[in-house]
Amino acid sequence: MKPKSATLRRPRPHRFITDVLLPALFSRKRGHRHGSVPVFPKPKPGQVCITWIGHASFLIQGSRGNILVDPNWANWILVVRRLRHAGLPHHHLPNIDLVLITHAHFDHLNRQSLRRIASNQPIVVPAGVGDLVHGLGFEKVYEMNWWERLRFPGAAITFVPAKHWGARKVTDLHRGYGGYVMDLGGHSVYHAGDSAYFDGFRDIGRKLKPEISLLPIGAYHGPKFGENHMNPEEALQAFQDLRSKVMIPMHFGTYRLSYEPLHEPPQRLMQAALKAGRLADVRFLVEGMPTLF
Repeated sequence: MKPKSATLRRPRPHRFITDVLLPALFSRKRGHRHGSVPVFPKPKPGQVCITWIGHASFLIQGSRGNILVDPNWANWILVVRRLRHAGLPHHHLPNIDLVLITHAHFDHLNRQSLRRIASNQPIVVPAGVGDLVHGLGFEKVYEMNWWERLRFPGAAITFVPAKHWGARKVTDLHRGYGGYVMDLGGHSVYHAGDSAYFDGFRDIGRKLKPEISLLPIGAYHGPKFGENHMNPEEALQAFQDLRSKVMIPMHFGTYRLSYEPLHEPPQRLMQAALKAGRLADVRFLVEGMPTLF
């Protein structure tokens, strides 16, 4: 008699509801609840202070002003629950001089959060996104196309390309998307927003040479996700293409938007950075802790 051949089991297909949404409902929120007001150091000329609020939200402070990028304190993004506390509440922020929005997706442009921090300051958004932020309390709305540059007191802002998409719903494909390079007079900081890996990182590095790069490393495992987001190894390659000195990872751990476990992105990034000899250049920030560079 011939032995029966072993039956090969196919991997169980991922299901977003049972694998991502339902476990998040019963997960305990991590991180620290809002405590005392952080001590924000006053950067001297040539210094920059960066505070990670969570996900893609950052406070970036130069010697002449404070910039808030993609502020989002939402506990829910549509049906996706927040899994880590924000690093600090909006009422603990210093005075904000400028707000930057990278694109219109709900995890980057949260209207309720913007309404809370709006205080008659300017806001910069991609072309076609201005209608989403009008009437929230900003002094002026600037819309930008790729490679355009605006000067504000204390900072020059360049809007740069990304490989992503900008629609907030199915029918508004006209909305732009991208990242920002902020020249703070002594330090340049790049916030990539959302992006898949693409050759444009080399162009950004060649033209602007940002010293510090805030790069997304999560939301890559799932149908079409890899076409719009980088995995950790690709993010490290982007960091090297940008010719930056410091990489600050973001876009992981706060909302589970795809199938990879929450712990996987930072682990894979550290392994790749160690192999490439760049581990010392990767700086994981603690939410709510101001860090001076």
